[in-house]
Amino acid sequence: MKTSYDILLRPIISEQSMEHVDILKYAFEVRPDANKIEIKKAVEEIFGVKVDKVTTANVKGKSHRQGRYPEGYAKDWKKAVIRLKPDSKTIEFFEGMV
Repeated sequence: MKTSYDILLRPIISEQSMEHVDILKYAFEVRPDANKIEIKKAVEEIFGVKVDKVTTANVKGKSHRQGRYPEGYAKDWKKAVIRLKPDSKTIEFFEGMV
């Protein structure tokens, strides 16, 4: 059985994701086999917030070269963007980043 900490792999800290913190949107890398219901329950359990909506996207790995011919790819991963309810508290982890 997957725990909440197995579903959420890491927060995504980028310029674009930090712009959405003020409208209560947060981005995470999640397990590729996790669904929206599992992601919602995991965020609510770990951070103690109320989740309004979860959107997910499968991100294809970019191609990389090392040398002349052996072209490889970065791994594919899944991104989840979580929007909190307006009456919910914020996630303190992202507050120091803005």
